[in-house]
Amino acid sequence: MSTKEEVTIEYERQDERAEEGVIVPHNRISPEALRKMAEEFVTRDWSESADAGRTLDEKIDQVIQQLENKKAKVVFDLTTETCNIVPVDSMKKVDSGRT
Repeated sequence: MSTKEEVTIEYERQDERAEEGVIVPHNRISPEALRKMAEEFVTRDWSESADAGRTLDEKIDQVIQQLENKKAKVVFDLTTETCNIVPVDSMKKVDSGRT
């Protein structure tokens, strides 16, 4: 039996709402899908000024390394039914026993 860990992700969004989601262990995602997810994250959220000298592959590898080092997590957003990669320090656990 697996336990679901619900979290609230607090980071800047254009609509000012926090996402609510379920953490998906990155090792349960196929390597190909995880790499595509990291690529989408990098091309969408990576600051152009941050690590400007790095290649796309280096940025993707850095995101995957952060997932492996537990500095970031994959979260399935229950509202939008999408997955996202988020920094651990932007998440807080919520009581999953709420009604």
